[in-house]
Amino acid sequence: IDWFAATLPGGVMPPATLVARALADQVGQGGATLLPAGTPAGGQAAALINGTAAHTVEFDDIYRDGLYHPGAPTIAAALAAAELAAADGDTLLAGVVAGYEVSNRIAAAVNPRHYDFWHTTATVGCFGGAAAASVILGLDERQAGHALATVTTMAAGLQQAFLADAMSKPLHSGRAAEAGLLAARLAAEGVTGALDALEGPRGFAVGRSRDPVIDGEAVTADLGADWTITRMTFKNHAACGHVHAAVDAVRALADEHGLGEADVERIEVGSYAKSKEICGNPTPATVFEAKFSLPYCVGAALVLGSVRRAAFEDAAMADPAVRSVAARVVHTVDPDCQAAFPKARSARVAIVTRDGRRLERFAPTRKGDPDNPLTDADLADKFRELAEPVLGTGRATELLASLQALGGARPVRDLMAGAALPQAAE
Repeated sequence: IDWFAATLPGGVMPPATLVARALADQVGQGGATLLPAGTPAGGQAAALINGTAAHTVEFDDIYRDGLYHPGAPTIAAALAAAELAAADGDTLLAGVVAGYEVSNRIAAAVNPRHYDFWHTTATVGCFGGAAAASVILGLDERQAGHALATVTTMAAGLQQAFLADAMSKPLHSGRAAEAGLLAARLAAEGVTGALDALEGPRGFAVGRSRDPVIDGEAVTADLGADWTITRMTFKNHAACGHVHAAVDAVRALADEHGLGEADVERIEVGSYAKSKEICGNPTPATVFEAKFSLPYCVGAALVLGSVRRAAFEDAAMADPAVRSVAARVVHTVDPDCQAAFPKARSARVAIVTRDGRRLERFAPTRKGDPDNPLTDADLADKFRELAEPVLGTGRATELLASLQALGGARPVRDLMAGAALPQAAE
């Protein structure tokens, strides 16, 4: 449900629409489906474009312990594989779980050092896509091992992409989905990979996290018994996850004390270093930059009441009240928040009012984290908010019901047809 909520709006926006145009020779025919257009496409093209769409509006899920968005690449690859294999809902779900369990564990093993330079969703997302596709395509143990080995050497994606108003970041997710599906399809035909590519002396772990080894026993400990997929973060705000705790705290203080823009002298936000490094821009000029600006998101939370899609529309971006509050945000690194990172994404907020009060709030986690989860009703509301403007109310309602009942022998192709724009299904 959460993946479709993020992907449907992303599918009608750049860069997904531009990628579809660029790959015109691979779109219009094939065994998979682009969302929400309903256009047929080749498997890798569908994984690439849908995986890109899933990461565009910054509303996709997070595995907190791994500094990783597993759903965007994993589910994109899984859906394309399921359509190619004419798989049913049970097989799709088995593949998705496998993709999460494999990639979440690798992400946790190589981080936090991996995240100094590499975008985990781009790199480790390849493992999620490959594992999911391997299960759905029916690969045996040897073939699945070679799929993972092959995709290891394809994995890339630099954090420099975060630091410019570029389309590279959502492409990271799409490329991981594409690579994962490709590696599984190659392995099914006998293509082999270096089976020690993950932990070898010139392998992924040492090359991408500067650690000499990856602890294979730790990665596989309790595999099949301890399910990381049950500890996902579902985003409650349409922005980078590093701003969420601060937004939650500011919104709670505003609600508790009835604060508006005119009441605030200064907002002090202490968080962890990565939050300030990635989201410290106080004067974003574009929507992309605003989604990675803690001061802007705090301003939007106070003035607009939420940091959902409306916070990044033209009216909000030009709102002088939002910009005025953003200019009053002082963003620093809090030692306690830094010490708790990455296991906790916390923020310490103080709002200094113009009448001399100092109002403080510590957010030890984010709304949507596994220790403060969104409810099923919250997820359904989020889905409707994002899907209805794309599909229309009736079609979005039908798709939500299908997703809530996903499983069994119903073909995945039926699900994808129900997620397409109405004219595509006619």
